[in-house]
Amino acid sequence: MYAIKNKVQLIGNLGQEPNIRTTETGKKVARFSIATNDIYRNSRGERIRETLWHTVIAWGKLAEIAEKYLTKGREVAVAGKLVHREYTDKNGIKRFITEIVLNELVMLGGGPRYQNETAEEAEAEEAEDFDAEMDS
Repeated sequence: MYAIKNKVQLIGNLGQEPNIRTTETGKKVARFSIATNDIYRNSRGERIRETLWHTVIAWGKLAEIAEKYLTKGREVAVAGKLVHREYTDKNGIKRFITEIVLNELVMLGGGPRYQNETAEEAEAEEAEDFDAEMDS
């Protein structure tokens, strides 16, 4: 169990299009939220559906893939680490936020040609396409 430190894996649906920006150094960063659903029965036997929202941050190549292929409602599997931050908002109130910093992305449930591929596989395929264009 020592090898498992800070890892989270979720399957959910995107709540909105990814928000993409580029840092001053030219690196892309994507921010998006995914919804996960939990269905259970309460003590009275009533079926309860609970939706939880998770903020996901993707950097570099993963941000580029998110920008190109992720759309609102798309089902994805994400893996990454939890990061807790705090900041002071414009009204001077201290806020706390928990995010998932992405290190693996799998697109599920149909969609573009990278369906059911990890980001690493998509990156390798794009590199092959680039090399082929450069050779011609």
